[in-house]
Amino acid sequence: MALRRQSVILGALLAPVTLFLGVFFVLPLLIIAVFSFLTPGLYGGVEWAFYHWNYGRIFGWADGIIELYEPIYLRILLRSLTFAALTVIVTLILCYPVAFWVSRLPDRWRLAFLFLITLPFFSSLIVRLYAWLLILKPTGLFNSVLLKLGLIGQPLEILYTPTAVVLGMVYVMIPFMFLPLYASVDNLDRAQVEASLDLGANRVQTFVKVVVPQTLPGILGGAVIVFIPSVGNFIVPDVLGGAKGLMVGNLVEQQFLSSRNWPFGSALSMIIMAVVLTVLLIAVARARKGSGNA
Repeated sequence: MALRRQSVILGALLAPVTLFLGVFFVLPLLIIAVFSFLTPGLYGGVEWAFYHWNYGRIFGWADGIIELYEPIYLRILLRSLTFAALTVIVTLILCYPVAFWVSRLPDRWRLAFLFLITLPFFSSLIVRLYAWLLILKPTGLFNSVLLKLGLIGQPLEILYTPTAVVLGMVYVMIPFMFLPLYASVDNLDRAQVEASLDLGANRVQTFVKVVVPQTLPGILGGAVIVFIPSVGNFIVPDVLGGAKGLMVGNLVEQQFLSSRNWPFGSALSMIIMAVVLTVLLIAVARARKGSGNA
């Protein structure tokens, strides 16, 4: 009787969240999945007829008459995956040593630094990106400083390049990588590290065999949290990348808002979802394997 009562209470507590996710996440996702297999309307929207060429237009089985296979779409998808992977790598390299440094600070300074890490969330992303636009433009702060120091003879063309896109995404995603890393580093068992050093292991061996396995959950968590929004990001490429930094998120935006080709935009969205799901499954499998070995 008590167990049944607990189940009823749990169901009542979960019902609002389940209803919310069902209406505003699962249902729209199902609509997008259905639209991806429908015929594009002549003046936008969809026609209710099965049409698998939306995916063929991307992967190469287009009919060759109405829909043509264009490798540019696959290149944009691969570019998005590359930019997202680079963002993960750069943020990990930047945040990993800083997480160790912050974990050794006194509590007062540690809280102050954590506040600084989360401070960007208190301002608009668009405002911050336009600040980077002013910094990276040929007459901006970055080039002006380098010219004053005599390190370059003419301004560097950084703005509206892939470098600017990756730099902008790294800037945006640093807090998302740092916080999981800090949590895992803060829970690091220092006794195991000292024991490894006392038993004859050098610092590199200790780091690889003791530190990395203990902080692996934070590394995986941060990598997933950074990679997923980076793949579908369209704001950073739109502001800092221009045509050279076009990513799949920008392509989806164009198909829905400019071209009004909803089925093709839906197909691109489902591909992004498939990539996200694959990354999540790999991360979960790796985390289970790590916990099993522990």
